[in-house]
Amino acid sequence: MITPPDEDRRGLSGAADLTGAARAAGVPVLYESNLNVPAATEMVHALDPDLMVVVGWTRLLGPGILSVPRNGCVGFHASLLPRHRGRAPVNWAILRGEPVTGNTMLLLDPGADTGDIVDQVRIPIAPDDTCGTVYDRVARAGAAMLRTHLPALLVGTAPRRAQNPSEGDVLPRRTPGMGVIDWDRPACAVHNWVRALTTPYPGAFGLLGGERVMVWRTRPPTGDEPGGPPGAVLAVGPEGVRVATREGSVLVTAMGGPDEPPQPAADWSCRAGVRPGTRFAAVPPAVSRWVLGEGPRPEGVAR
Repeated sequence: MITPPDEDRRGLSGAADLTGAARAAGVPVLYESNLNVPAATEMVHALDPDLMVVVGWTRLLGPGILSVPRNGCVGFHASLLPRHRGRAPVNWAILRGEPVTGNTMLLLDPGADTGDIVDQVRIPIAPDDTCGTVYDRVARAGAAMLRTHLPALLVGTAPRRAQNPSEGDVLPRRTPGMGVIDWDRPACAVHNWVRALTTPYPGAFGLLGGERVMVWRTRPPTGDEPGGPPGAVLAVGPEGVRVATREGSVLVTAMGGPDEPPQPAADWSCRAGVRPGTRFAAVPPAVSRWVLGEGPRPEGVAR
Protein backbone atom coordinates (compact mmCIF):
# COMPACT_ATOMS: atom_id res chain seq x y z
CA MET A 1 0.00 0.00 0.00
CA ILE A 2 1.22 3.48 -0.88
CA THR A 3 -0.09 6.34 1.26
CA PRO A 4 0.94 9.93 2.02
CA PRO A 5 3.12 10.47 5.12
CA ASP A 6 1.28 11.26 8.34
CA GLU A 7 2.01 15.00 8.16
CA ASP A 8 0.53 15.23 4.65
CA ARG A 9 -2.46 13.02 5.38
CA ARG A 10 -3.46 15.10 8.42
CA GLY A 11 -4.08 18.07 6.12
CA LEU A 12 -6.63 16.19 4.00
CA SER A 13 -10.32 16.37 4.92
CA GLY A 14 -11.71 12.92 5.67
CA ALA A 15 -8.38 11.13 5.15
CA ALA A 16 -8.31 7.60 6.57
CA ASP A 17 -5.27 5.98 8.13
CA LEU A 18 -5.15 2.42 6.78
CA THR A 19 -1.59 1.66 7.79
CA GLY A 20 -2.60 -0.40 10.82
CA ALA A 21 -4.98 -2.56 8.81
CA ALA A 22 -2.40 -2.99 6.04
CA ARG A 23 0.33 -4.10 8.40
CA ALA A 24 -2.05 -6.47 10.20
CA ALA A 25 -2.75 -8.10 6.84
CA GLY A 26 0.94 -8.35 6.04
CA VAL A 27 0.81 -5.65 3.34
CA PRO A 28 3.95 -3.49 3.12
CA VAL A 29 3.33 0.25 3.61
CA LEU A 30 5.20 2.81 1.51
CA TYR A 31 4.94 6.55 2.18
CA GLU A 32 4.79 8.95 -0.74
CA SER A 33 2.63 11.99 -1.55
CA ASN A 34 3.52 12.35 -5.23
CA LEU A 35 3.65 9.22 -7.36
CA ASN A 36 4.70 11.25 -10.40
CA VAL A 37 8.25 11.82 -9.17
CA PRO A 38 10.82 9.42 -10.68
CA ALA A 39 11.68 7.79 -7.36
CA ALA A 40 8.03 6.89 -6.74
CA THR A 41 7.57 5.54 -10.26
CA GLU A 42 10.66 3.38 -9.83
CA MET A 43 9.31 2.14 -6.50
CA VAL A 44 6.05 1.03 -8.15
CA HIS A 45 7.97 -0.53 -11.07
CA ALA A 46 9.83 -2.68 -8.54
CA LEU A 47 6.53 -4.05 -7.26
CA ASP A 48 5.72 -5.32 -10.79
CA PRO A 49 1.96 -4.82 -10.34
CA ASP A 50 -0.81 -6.30 -12.46
CA LEU A 51 -3.22 -3.58 -11.32
CA MET A 52 -3.14 -0.44 -9.20
CA VAL A 53 -6.20 0.67 -7.23
CA VAL A 54 -6.33 4.40 -6.46
CA VAL A 55 -8.73 5.62 -3.75
CA GLY A 56 -8.91 9.13 -2.32
CA TRP A 57 -5.74 10.33 -4.03
CA THR A 58 -5.54 14.10 -4.35
CA ARG A 59 -3.09 14.37 -7.26
CA LEU A 60 -3.62 13.45 -10.89
CA LEU A 61 -1.40 10.55 -11.93
CA GLY A 62 0.74 11.17 -15.00
CA PRO A 63 1.42 8.86 -17.95
CA GLY A 64 4.62 7.55 -16.38
CA ILE A 65 2.99 5.97 -13.35
CA LEU A 66 -0.23 5.05 -15.16
CA SER A 67 1.71 2.93 -17.63
CA VAL A 68 3.37 0.79 -14.97
CA PRO A 69 0.63 -1.75 -14.02
CA ARG A 70 0.07 -4.30 -16.78
CA ASN A 71 -3.71 -3.94 -16.63
CA GLY A 72 -3.94 -0.28 -15.76
CA CYS A 73 -5.01 1.78 -12.78
CA VAL A 74 -8.57 1.73 -11.51
CA GLY A 75 -9.99 4.60 -9.47
CA PHE A 76 -13.26 6.00 -8.16
CA HIS A 77 -15.10 9.29 -8.42
CA ALA A 78 -18.09 10.19 -6.24
CA SER A 79 -20.49 11.20 -9.00
CA LEU A 80 -22.23 9.69 -11.99
CA LEU A 81 -19.61 10.59 -14.57
CA PRO A 82 -19.39 12.44 -16.87
CA ARG A 83 -21.50 14.61 -14.56
CA HIS A 84 -19.52 16.50 -11.90
CA ARG A 85 -15.92 15.86 -12.79
CA GLY A 86 -13.47 17.57 -10.46
CA ARG A 87 -13.20 18.32 -6.76
CA ALA A 88 -15.67 17.65 -3.92
CA PRO A 89 -18.53 16.20 -6.02
CA VAL A 90 -20.63 15.09 -3.02
CA ASN A 91 -20.26 18.47 -1.30
CA TRP A 92 -21.30 20.30 -4.46
CA ALA A 93 -24.27 17.97 -5.01
CA ILE A 94 -25.59 18.50 -1.47
CA LEU A 95 -25.13 22.26 -1.36
CA ARG A 96 -26.94 22.52 -4.70
CA GLY A 97 -29.85 20.52 -3.29
CA GLU A 98 -29.44 17.57 -5.67
CA PRO A 99 -31.32 14.41 -4.62
CA VAL A 100 -28.88 11.90 -6.13
CA THR A 101 -25.13 11.42 -6.48
CA GLY A 102 -23.20 8.24 -7.22
CA ASN A 103 -19.91 6.45 -7.38
CA THR A 104 -18.14 5.67 -10.63
CA MET A 105 -15.39 3.08 -11.02
CA LEU A 106 -13.15 4.07 -13.91
CA LEU A 107 -9.85 3.19 -15.52
CA LEU A 108 -7.64 6.20 -14.94
CA ASP A 109 -6.05 8.23 -17.71
CA PRO A 110 -4.02 11.45 -17.40
CA GLY A 111 -7.17 13.60 -17.46
CA ALA A 112 -9.29 14.63 -14.49
CA ASP A 113 -12.00 11.95 -14.15
CA THR A 114 -12.06 11.32 -17.91
CA GLY A 115 -11.11 7.63 -18.13
CA ASP A 116 -13.26 4.75 -19.35
CA ILE A 117 -16.13 3.80 -17.01
CA VAL A 118 -16.17 0.27 -15.57
CA ASP A 119 -19.27 0.55 -13.36
CA GLN A 120 -21.54 3.07 -11.64
CA VAL A 121 -23.91 3.08 -8.64
CA ARG A 122 -26.59 5.70 -7.96
CA ILE A 123 -26.70 6.97 -4.35
CA PRO A 124 -29.72 8.96 -3.11
CA ILE A 125 -29.26 12.03 -0.91
CA ALA A 126 -31.89 12.41 1.84
CA PRO A 127 -32.81 15.80 3.38
CA ASP A 128 -30.98 14.96 6.60
CA ASP A 129 -27.87 13.49 4.96
CA THR A 130 -24.52 15.21 5.41
CA CYS A 131 -21.36 15.01 3.37
CA GLY A 132 -20.13 12.42 5.88
CA THR A 133 -23.12 10.09 5.67
CA VAL A 134 -23.20 10.24 1.87
CA TYR A 135 -19.47 9.61 1.55
CA ASP A 136 -19.89 6.56 3.81
CA ARG A 137 -22.35 5.10 1.30
CA VAL A 138 -20.07 6.12 -1.58
CA ALA A 139 -17.21 4.21 0.06
CA ARG A 140 -19.32 1.08 0.59
CA ALA A 141 -20.46 1.22 -3.04
CA GLY A 142 -16.86 1.49 -4.20
CA ALA A 143 -15.80 -1.51 -2.14
CA ALA A 144 -18.67 -3.57 -3.56
CA MET A 145 -17.80 -2.62 -7.14
CA LEU A 146 -14.16 -3.51 -6.57
CA ARG A 147 -15.08 -6.94 -5.17
CA THR A 148 -17.34 -7.57 -8.16
CA HIS A 149 -14.90 -6.52 -10.88
CA LEU A 150 -11.51 -7.39 -9.38
CA PRO A 151 -11.12 -10.79 -11.09
CA ALA A 152 -11.73 -9.24 -14.53
CA LEU A 153 -9.59 -6.19 -13.75
CA LEU A 154 -6.65 -8.40 -12.86
CA VAL A 155 -6.67 -10.00 -16.31
CA GLY A 156 -7.69 -6.93 -18.30
CA THR A 157 -11.20 -8.06 -19.28
CA ALA A 158 -13.32 -5.71 -17.15
CA PRO A 159 -16.17 -3.92 -18.94
CA ARG A 160 -15.39 -0.40 -20.04
CA ARG A 161 -17.10 2.37 -21.93
CA ALA A 162 -15.58 5.65 -23.02
CA GLN A 163 -16.84 8.98 -21.76
CA ASN A 164 -17.90 11.67 -24.19
CA PRO A 165 -15.55 14.63 -23.59
CA SER A 166 -18.30 17.07 -24.59
CA GLU A 167 -20.68 15.86 -21.89
CA GLY A 168 -20.69 16.60 -18.19
CA ASP A 169 -19.28 19.52 -16.23
CA VAL A 170 -16.18 20.33 -14.19
CA LEU A 171 -16.66 21.41 -10.59
CA PRO A 172 -14.68 24.30 -9.09
CA ARG A 173 -12.26 23.64 -6.28
CA ARG A 174 -13.59 24.41 -2.80
CA THR A 175 -11.53 26.08 -0.07
CA PRO A 176 -12.30 26.72 3.64
CA GLY A 177 -13.08 30.40 3.01
CA MET A 178 -15.90 29.36 0.69
CA GLY A 179 -17.85 28.04 3.67
CA VAL A 180 -19.32 31.44 4.60
CA ILE A 181 -23.12 31.28 4.91
CA ASP A 182 -25.20 33.72 2.90
CA TRP A 183 -28.28 33.96 5.11
CA ASP A 184 -30.06 35.88 2.36
CA ARG A 185 -30.99 32.60 0.70
CA PRO A 186 -33.98 30.31 1.31
CA ALA A 187 -33.95 28.22 4.48
CA CYS A 188 -33.58 24.97 2.52
CA ALA A 189 -30.52 26.37 0.71
CA VAL A 190 -28.87 27.37 4.02
CA HIS A 191 -29.61 23.92 5.47
CA ASN A 192 -28.08 22.27 2.38
CA TRP A 193 -25.04 24.53 2.71
CA VAL A 194 -24.38 23.50 6.30
CA ARG A 195 -24.81 19.76 5.78
CA ALA A 196 -22.67 19.83 2.64
CA LEU A 197 -19.67 21.33 4.46
CA THR A 198 -19.85 19.83 7.95
CA THR A 199 -17.38 17.30 9.42
CA PRO A 200 -15.07 15.88 8.22
CA TYR A 201 -14.78 19.03 6.07
CA PRO A 202 -13.78 22.51 7.33
CA GLY A 203 -17.40 23.57 7.92
CA ALA A 204 -19.86 26.36 7.19
CA PHE A 205 -19.65 29.58 9.18
CA GLY A 206 -21.28 32.91 9.82
CA LEU A 207 -19.58 36.12 10.86
CA LEU A 208 -20.29 37.90 14.15
CA GLY A 209 -18.24 41.01 14.84
CA GLY A 210 -15.80 39.92 12.15
CA GLU A 211 -15.20 36.56 13.83
CA ARG A 212 -16.17 33.18 12.46
CA VAL A 213 -18.89 31.18 14.19
CA MET A 214 -18.90 27.62 12.89
CA VAL A 215 -22.33 26.16 12.09
CA TRP A 216 -22.08 22.38 12.08
CA ARG A 217 -25.66 21.18 11.98
CA THR A 218 -29.13 22.49 11.20
CA ARG A 219 -32.52 20.80 11.30
CA PRO A 220 -34.22 20.25 7.91
CA PRO A 221 -36.76 23.09 7.50
CA THR A 222 -40.42 22.21 7.04
CA GLY A 223 -41.45 25.43 5.30
CA ASP A 224 -43.56 26.93 8.09
CA GLU A 225 -40.77 28.35 10.27
CA PRO A 226 -40.94 32.01 11.40
CA GLY A 227 -38.92 34.58 9.47
CA GLY A 228 -37.13 37.87 9.98
CA PRO A 229 -34.21 39.89 8.65
CA PRO A 230 -31.69 37.42 7.10
CA GLY A 231 -28.98 36.51 9.58
CA ALA A 232 -30.93 37.70 12.65
CA VAL A 233 -31.05 35.39 15.66
CA LEU A 234 -34.77 34.95 16.38
CA ALA A 235 -34.64 32.64 19.39
CA VAL A 236 -32.29 30.66 21.58
CA GLY A 237 -33.71 27.65 23.36
CA PRO A 238 -33.00 24.06 24.44
CA GLU A 239 -33.34 22.79 20.86
CA GLY A 240 -30.89 25.28 19.39
CA VAL A 241 -30.51 28.71 17.84
CA ARG A 242 -33.06 29.89 15.27
CA VAL A 243 -31.61 32.17 12.58
CA ALA A 244 -33.68 33.97 9.94
CA THR A 245 -33.08 33.43 6.25
CA ARG A 246 -34.53 35.07 3.15
CA GLU A 247 -37.58 32.85 3.42
CA GLY A 248 -38.28 31.47 6.90
CA SER A 249 -35.46 30.38 9.19
CA VAL A 250 -33.25 27.49 10.19
CA LEU A 251 -32.70 25.90 13.58
CA VAL A 252 -28.97 25.56 14.26
CA THR A 253 -28.41 22.54 16.51
CA ALA A 254 -24.59 22.35 16.61
CA MET A 255 -22.09 25.19 16.44
CA GLY A 256 -18.78 26.36 17.91
CA GLY A 257 -15.77 28.61 17.63
CA PRO A 258 -13.23 28.29 14.81
CA ASP A 259 -10.88 26.03 16.75
CA GLU A 260 -13.49 24.13 18.73
CA PRO A 261 -15.28 20.83 18.11
CA PRO A 262 -19.02 20.91 17.30
CA GLN A 263 -21.10 21.59 20.42
CA PRO A 264 -24.83 21.78 21.20
CA ALA A 265 -25.91 25.15 19.86
CA ALA A 266 -27.95 26.13 22.92
CA ASP A 267 -25.03 25.62 25.30
CA TRP A 268 -22.42 27.25 23.08
CA SER A 269 -24.55 30.29 22.24
CA CYS A 270 -25.20 31.01 25.91
CA ARG A 271 -21.47 30.92 26.69
CA ALA A 272 -20.66 33.06 23.64
CA GLY A 273 -23.35 35.66 24.33
CA VAL A 274 -25.39 34.91 21.21
CA ARG A 275 -28.97 35.93 21.98
CA PRO A 276 -32.13 37.08 20.17
CA GLY A 277 -31.39 40.26 18.25
CA THR A 278 -27.81 39.24 17.44
CA ARG A 279 -27.31 39.36 13.69
CA PHE A 280 -24.80 37.59 11.48
CA ALA A 281 -23.05 39.79 8.91
CA ALA A 282 -24.43 40.01 5.40
CA VAL A 283 -22.36 38.47 2.62
CA PRO A 284 -21.41 40.78 -0.29
CA PRO A 285 -22.88 39.68 -3.65
CA ALA A 286 -19.44 39.08 -5.18
CA VAL A 287 -18.51 36.77 -2.30
CA SER A 288 -21.85 34.96 -2.57
CA ARG A 289 -21.20 34.30 -6.27
CA TRP A 290 -17.67 33.06 -5.55
CA VAL A 291 -18.69 30.57 -2.87
CA LEU A 292 -21.38 29.20 -5.19
CA GLY A 293 -18.77 28.63 -7.89
CA GLU A 294 -20.30 31.33 -10.08
CA GLY A 295 -17.53 33.93 -10.05
CA PRO A 296 -13.88 34.59 -9.16
CA ARG A 297 -12.63 35.06 -5.61
CA PRO A 298 -12.96 38.76 -4.76
CA GLU A 299 -9.73 40.56 -4.04
CA GLY A 300 -8.83 40.55 -0.35
CA VAL A 301 -11.10 37.61 0.57
CA ALA A 302 -9.30 34.75 2.28
CA ARG A 303 -9.29 31.39 0.62
